[in-house]
Amino acid sequence: MFDNSALPQWLKSLLAEKFFNACIIHEDAKKNEKNVFCLDCREGICPNCLSLHSSHRLLQIRRYVYHDVLRLCDAEKLMNCEFVQSYTTNQAKVVFINQRPQTKSSRGSNHICIICDRALQERYLFCSLSCKIHHILQTGDKLSKYIYDCQNITLSEPGLDDGQMTPDTVLESAGSMRTESGSSGSGGMGGGIDCCRTLGCTATTEIVRKKRTGLRPVCGPVLEISNRRKGTPHRSPLY
Repeated sequence: MFDNSALPQWLKSLLAEKFFNACIIHEDAKKNEKNVFCLDCREGICPNCLSLHSSHRLLQIRRYVYHDVLRLCDAEKLMNCEFVQSYTTNQAKVVFINQRPQTKSSRGSNHICIICDRALQERYLFCSLSCKIHHILQTGDKLSKYIYDCQNITLSEPGLDDGQMTPDTVLESAGSMRTESGSSGSGGMGGGIDCCRTLGCTATTEIVRKKRTGLRPVCGPVLEISNRRKGTPHRSPLY
C-alpha cells in the first residue's frame, strides 16, 4: 500500500473504510450495512444513520463482484477518473475504489494496470481509483490537479438502494453471455470488455410427476413424454 499521508482526509478515509459491515450504532437494526460514505464526517454509515447526516455530503457505495465500487458519475464529481477502467452493470457505469487481489500476474496480457498488473481493456491504465492515486503520488505529480472540491453531492436518484449490483451475465444463459464496459473519465474514452465470466451451467433439479408413484426428483434434462391415448377399439359387426 502506498503512503497516503498526502491525501485529503476524506479520501484517505474512503480508501480505508470497510463497507458492508454491520454498523456498530445500529447493530440490532434491519438494513444496518454501511453502504454510504459521509464526506463531511469521513466515515461509513448505514441507512439508519441518514437522519443524523441529512445536511452532509453523502456518497453511496455499491458492491460489484464482491468489491466496493462507485458509480462513475459520482466518482467524477470527486476526482479525475480518466484512464480508470469502468464496467457497466445494471445499466450503470461503475469503477472500483481499491485494487482487487489476484492469484496470478497478468503480465502476459497486452494491456495491464501499471500499478497492480491486472489485465485491462485497451486504452485504460488503471484498474481502480486507488491505483491511479498511487501512480500520481509515485510520479511526484500534484494530487490537487486531480482531486475536485465538490460541495454539492447527494445520494443518486431515485434514492438509496441496497447497493448490491448484479452482473448482467449472471442473469443470462451461457449461450447468450453479454458483458459491457463503458467509457471512463473526461477524455470520453470507451469500448467493450468482458469484465466477468458466467458461472458454469449446472443442471437443475426438475420434478417429474408420475402416475401412482408421486413426485420424483430427476437431475439433468427431462424427456417430455406425451400422454398418448389408445385408438378407438374395433368391434365385430353385429348381424
